[in-house]
Amino acid sequence: MSTFSFSLAATDGRARTGTITTPRGEIRTPAFMPVGTAATVKAMLPESVRATGADILLGNTYHLMLRPTAERIDRLGGLHRFMNWERPILTDSGGFQVMSLAGLRKLTEQGVTFKSHIDGSKHELTPERSMEIQRLLGSDIVMCFDECPALPAEENVVAESMRMSMRWAARSREAFGDRPGHALFGIQQGGVTEELRGESAEALTKIGFDGYAVGGLAVGEGQEAMFGVLDYAPEMLPQDKPRYLMGVGKPDDIVGAVARGIDMMDCVLPSRSGRTGQVFTRRGVLNIKNARHMDDPRPLDEACSCPACLNYSRAYLHHVFRSQEIISSMLLTWHNLHYFQEIMEGMRGAISAGRFEAWQAEFHATRAEGDIEPL
Repeated sequence: MSTFSFSLAATDGRARTGTITTPRGEIRTPAFMPVGTAATVKAMLPESVRATGADILLGNTYHLMLRPTAERIDRLGGLHRFMNWERPILTDSGGFQVMSLAGLRKLTEQGVTFKSHIDGSKHELTPERSMEIQRLLGSDIVMCFDECPALPAEENVVAESMRMSMRWAARSREAFGDRPGHALFGIQQGGVTEELRGESAEALTKIGFDGYAVGGLAVGEGQEAMFGVLDYAPEMLPQDKPRYLMGVGKPDDIVGAVARGIDMMDCVLPSRSGRTGQVFTRRGVLNIKNARHMDDPRPLDEACSCPACLNYSRAYLHHVFRSQEIISSMLLTWHNLHYFQEIMEGMRGAISAGRFEAWQAEFHATRAEGDIEPL
């Protein structure tokens, strides 16, 4: 059985391209991971998600532990079989969702007790329980259990939270044990303070993980502050391990993160936007519900090869969105995911060819042009 490994193929500035190897297949980096919260990428079949170019999906510990439960998924053969996705899956630890339940949770050194948003039942998540749930799910990449404070926050609050997350990281590592072929990632915290990020990186490196995430960003601090942290945070983490920026982001966030040394990202944005009629194209964002598309026979993006662009007009997509037809969510989600994967492919090629800066300039210039003129 092959083990988990990461190899860098090329760097260009601080941007990197390489391959994460797992027993369930290779992940080309930089990688964008579509989010399959409840064991499905909403409005997509797994084979359609794969057709967009995705090598790996993200599953959500919090949602799956509540429904249908990790124990049930385990009895049914694990998450891969359950959702018909045979390639790698990364599961988050549940920490972020639980932390956002402010009114429904109680936080101690031991872990978090909370009430289910579904039926009000009481649950406890600890580093040990999070590792157990992720083992039952059978995910390939497991995330440490951590606390993610919402920004902006007082520095002493961020520092205390980060130090507890580091203690939880050590407990997660201990509880994870020895699982050949499966990887455990640590999560750097510390808000927007360089010293705290450094302290966190040091603590994680000492414990030792298969990969490292930059956590606690994209939680309300804004792009400028996020890039400010990414200017130094990834460099604090081991060079020879994958670096994962959690919960990011918009296309220009993704490109900016890769330029600063990030290898993996995930975000609900392309799928959630698809369901609300927001479309990402190489020329920026358009809203399909706007009346200007009503009589437009042209595709969303003439250079795009996804089924929505190859086979359907803006006029049709406007009509099915307005009529609340299910095909609207399907086609727009497919298009958005396809576009995000196209960005990743473009960056991998540009980094390999040593022309990442030129690629970036072109990416921003085309986006700045804005959507095609209305008819």
